[in-house]
Amino acid sequence: MTTDATQRLDELRVTALACTACRLSEERIHVVFGDGNPQADVVFVGEAPGRREDEQGVPFVGPSGKLLDRLLGEIELERADVYIANVVKCRPPNNRDPRPDEIDACKDYLREQLRLVDPKVVVTLGNFSSKLLLKVDTGITRLRGTAYEWWGRHLVPTFHPAAALRGSSQVLEDMRYDFALVRDAIDGNLDNEADEVDTGVSVEPDVDPEQLGLFNR
Repeated sequence: MTTDATQRLDELRVTALACTACRLSEERIHVVFGDGNPQADVVFVGEAPGRREDEQGVPFVGPSGKLLDRLLGEIELERADVYIANVVKCRPPNNRDPRPDEIDACKDYLREQLRLVDPKVVVTLGNFSSKLLLKVDTGITRLRGTAYEWWGRHLVPTFHPAAALRGSSQVLEDMRYDFALVRDAIDGNLDNEADEVDTGVSVEPDVDPEQLGLFNR
């Protein structure tokens, strides 16, 4: 990321902090814009802030964040190495799912974050971010397990860490598999198709690279 891009990311954060584009702004404590390395090779995209994130203004600081940190360590990454954002930047009441109009009101912030950070790999955590960026209705259980080509980069969908915390041990093992794909994508080791699961899903990204200049290094 250039100095100019870093400045624009900071300006975008300031704009987001004052955002009142949807009803979520009415009850929030903090806007949870994003956190991490603005020059990261990997961007993680979650769903929405929870209670602790709303209190601190930082994404993934609760139990899900601790699991995310652990999984990062298993592929030799730290939180300081990556950038983390969410589909919506304010906590939905009682941690309910974000609604379509709320996602629509907030998604341009995410698009601009991706454009400015310009990562090699995008990791979508759970259904909402995966469906938004891949522009599909397919659920995460079917989507995960492969690294999708995404405008000259890779997008790896996996479960949200919260699903592993409340689900079976198999969910955690599936996430470990997906994080290994992330490591392979970073290292350029995804040539072996046997390392990927054929989901049979045809994806159409929800961005226009001509318009946004996404991922032009």
